[in-house]
Amino acid sequence: MSEAIIVCEDLSKTFKTDAEELHILRSVDLTVEAGSTASITGPSGCGKTTLLSILGGLDSPGGGRVRVGPWNLHELGEDGLSEYRSSFVGFVFQFHYLLKDFTALENVALPAYMRGLSRAEAFDRAAALLADLGLGDRKNQYPGKLSGGERQRAAIARALVNRPSVILADEPTGNLDEANARAVEDLLLGLAPGYGATLVVVTHDARFASRTDQRFRLTEGEIEAP
Repeated sequence: MSEAIIVCEDLSKTFKTDAEELHILRSVDLTVEAGSTASITGPSGCGKTTLLSILGGLDSPGGGRVRVGPWNLHELGEDGLSEYRSSFVGFVFQFHYLLKDFTALENVALPAYMRGLSRAEAFDRAAALLADLGLGDRKNQYPGKLSGGERQRAAIARALVNRPSVILADEPTGNLDEANARAVEDLLLGLAPGYGATLVVVTHDARFASRTDQRFRLTEGEIEAP
């Protein structure tokens, strides 16, 4: 068995309103093996996106322990979480969130430049990624000139540019037509062997989930027994 890169122990998350407490996650135990692909499925509102946000350091756990690689997220302050987000994980969302006034190349290079690479190094790395993802001849186009599938591939390149160990994807094919969804699905599932990254994807797509190495299902904030 491979070494675990993600371990959640007794993870919980509760949101309080004036009227009630909403228990979004309840005693979640989760282990993802390094270099694998993993999917998290479940009905809307079951806590999938909250769990992914905690794994990405975008939200804090209410209780329990969360380790991703060498990082104990439950112990980190904002400075530590910021470093973790920029160096260890890459994010792919349902919407591409590309900057409309930047070309595909500039969008992909920006995180690397912000991490301290020179402009030339950042652009070289971005250009190589776009070529690998089939966008070499589209790198100087603005997002408005790219198709939906091309924009999502550019977003994947951006997630990879800082060479993260973990890719977290939240419904990455949910905004695409069938053909583009399958192309992006194939691309994401090739990340682990192709780039040495572990993929964790939240999806409603049963076919997509069935192709991952590990499959988890959340129901009312709890991981169902296999």
